[in-house]
Amino acid sequence: MKNRLTTPERLKDLRVEHHLTLEQLSEKVNISKSTLGSYESNENKDISHTSIIALADFYQVSTDYLLGITENRNLEKAEISDLHLNDEMIALLKSGRINNRLLCELALHEDFVKLMADIEIYVDGIATMQIQNLNSMVDITRQTIIDKYNPDGEDFHLKVLNSAHIKEDDYFLHMVQDDIAPVINDIKLAHAKDSESAPATTIGEELKKDLEDVANFNGSPLEKQAYLYCKKLGIKYKNLSTNEFYQLTKILEKSSYMKSMQNQKKLKKK
Repeated sequence: MKNRLTTPERLKDLRVEHHLTLEQLSEKVNISKSTLGSYESNENKDISHTSIIALADFYQVSTDYLLGITENRNLEKAEISDLHLNDEMIALLKSGRINNRLLCELALHEDFVKLMADIEIYVDGIATMQIQNLNSMVDITRQTIIDKYNPDGEDFHLKVLNSAHIKEDDYFLHMVQDDIAPVINDIKLAHAKDSESAPATTIGEELKKDLEDVANFNGSPLEKQAYLYCKKLGIKYKNLSTNEFYQLTKILEKSSYMKSMQNQKKLKKK
């Protein structure tokens, strides 16, 4: 996921959050549907001063937020001292070495408070005494059985008691893992359609599909290579003019890969 949203992404996110179509938004801010659509789809589109003000006023956010100058939607800013951040944390957040946007999404997840509480209990050793007491009770029970019944070392009940001890580190690390797994999974699902996210199909599957399409394509070996290159570059092969196809084949003829293929075919004929 991106560290910062672009202006088009911010505008689209705000519209979706307000459950509005482009037509509905157009009626509310008196900006044409086509213009609003271009604002949301074209990162290089110049947005007029009046449009920025109108959209910021409607969404109740700052113009700086829409323009990507700040990550804060409104102008109210808390004092740094109120956030209880040390100098090292402030420097880290400003450095760009971590994804601050992802950090915010983690912290705002509904289960993040539970995760932090469990970590705090572990770090502060709040449950250490209780765990030690439980382990002591297990030891007392085990010794009572030994004194009363004198079982051998293979006794089932003794083995159960031996394995009943709670290891504080293992217990809390497992708990923290259970806490953070749904948080990360929810964030992953929320960004499944992001352009930066991994594609649904693997490289191997895409290559297999491309090779199948090329195999079914009627044409010379050079034309098939041209077709494959067009597929990988997102160019519609049928839309190439005669001159464009000629130029492309000339470029492909310079490829060492193509020369290798031609040499292999000559060897097979011999």
